[in-house]
Amino acid sequence: MVAVIRPDAWNLPLFLHGAGAMLLVGALAVVVATMAGALRRGDGSEALAGLAFRTLLGGVLPAYVLMRAGAEWIASEEGVPGDVDWIGIGYAVADGGLLLTIVATVLAWRAKRRGAAGPGGLGRGVLALAVVLIIAYAVAIWAMAAKPGY
Repeated sequence: MVAVIRPDAWNLPLFLHGAGAMLLVGALAVVVATMAGALRRGDGSEALAGLAFRTLLGGVLPAYVLMRAGAEWIASEEGVPGDVDWIGIGYAVADGGLLLTIVATVLAWRAKRRGAAGPGGLGRGVLALAVVLIIAYAVAIWAMAAKPGY
């Protein structure tokens, strides 16, 4: 019922935030699938590891920027106080997620150059980080939908 009485000025920033979040989770799912395939395949996995790297660089990072920009815009439009639990969860997951995404991108770049199953388990690190990010973003999606403490 809240969506019915929401001002029209909030539609675009909310759409950008939601679209960025969906693209972010979808791109991370592609990273999980391609890196798991690269690890399973073994030899010749540089192509799949390269696809995971390009997806992180060209899909996950731009989607993060879109999600975060939309979040800041809608937060400024709505004027919600900053001490609300669901916004705190969103900020914590987004900030930590950016750090993990950067680490996963660097690891994927190294895995692309050395092979996903190569020395140090770089591909396994990328896969683990991508799974952790998907779980963290699922928690953030729950917080945005359920709005605990509001």
